[in-house]
Amino acid sequence: MSNPKKPISEKQLAANRANASHSTGPRTPEGKTRSAQNSRKHGFTASHFAVVRLEELEEVAHLCADLIAVYQPVNSQELFAIERIALAQQAMLRIARLESGLLTSCLNEALDTSGQLFIGMSQDLVGHGDIEITKAQNRNYALADGFQRMTSNKRSNTWPLFLRYKVLTEREYRRAMEEFESLKALRHELPNEIHMTGMLATPGDENWVQARARGVESEACRGGRPEIGMARSWSRERNWPG
Repeated sequence: MSNPKKPISEKQLAANRANASHSTGPRTPEGKTRSAQNSRKHGFTASHFAVVRLEELEEVAHLCADLIAVYQPVNSQELFAIERIALAQQAMLRIARLESGLLTSCLNEALDTSGQLFIGMSQDLVGHGDIEITKAQNRNYALADGFQRMTSNKRSNTWPLFLRYKVLTEREYRRAMEEFESLKALRHELPNEIHMTGMLATPGDENWVQARARGVESEACRGGRPEIGMARSWSRERNWPG
């Protein structure tokens, strides 16, 4: 059996209090800001999520900065939820690119090496000069023919996998939004970190104004996106992308 702890004597208690008074933590606003970030850095780096030669390194950072400007998170957990939403939005854009590429591939399937359709429209559709077939209609026909060629192969599951991926991506976005809304509903219970960090604040708050002012001076703001500059100015303090 473990021995019960002995009560601390008055002399030892006084010594402990004296020792504690020698170090009271950071005193300056800058030191307090850095200290507040010690347990909040999770290594979110935008460039880690970009597809090489397809997506801009800062694409998800731009999405995240736009979300921050709109939803104005007030603590680290809300900010993490915002970052999750940004990743889901990036995935949705990626899905749109993939769909465009697949449809282009379908069109390519319908053309021979000379650029002509493998199977042209039937004479009943084309007519005998009594109707006009536009280029757009021809392209639509070619796209549909290529789609049929690609999907008629029973061994190919490209499109079913694509549609499944699309559904899962949209579901992840909805879940990320729901998670953020759930956290917003807990604002009266979770700690509000505006006064600690000087980074997360609501419009009109002095810290918010200062953050936007820092963003105006940033490289991103010189490119016409002050909200991006604001997010990058935060990143230097909390190891966030940018």
